[in-house]
Amino acid sequence: MATATTKKVNYTAEQTAELKALFAAGKNVDELATKFGKSTRSIIAKLSREGVLKAKEYVSKAGEKPITKEAFVKQIAEKLGVEMDKLNGLEKTNKAALKLISESLNAF
Repeated sequence: MATATTKKVNYTAEQTAELKALFAAGKNVDELATKFGKSTRSIIAKLSREGVLKAKEYVSKAGEKPITKEAFVKQIAEKLGVEMDKLNGLEKTNKAALKLISESLNAF
């Protein structure tokens, strides 16, 4: 006979509410980890899932948001007039090569 398994709850609704309130009040992740007896990664993950903690957005030295490989492949597909799936695997190419291809296609 199969037995029903129950999912272990890492954070109760009350803990989640308290965690969010304390973080909003200025408590840092290390302090919260100590208070709740959790790892800092667990606290960061929970706050991220709750939408309270957002990852910093990377910007280049020029202050611009970098273009992803996927975005370069999308640009290339659009310039060639083909579906992205026709270029499957191209995203594994290094970013400099993708940028060169995309920029070269601008000349046409």
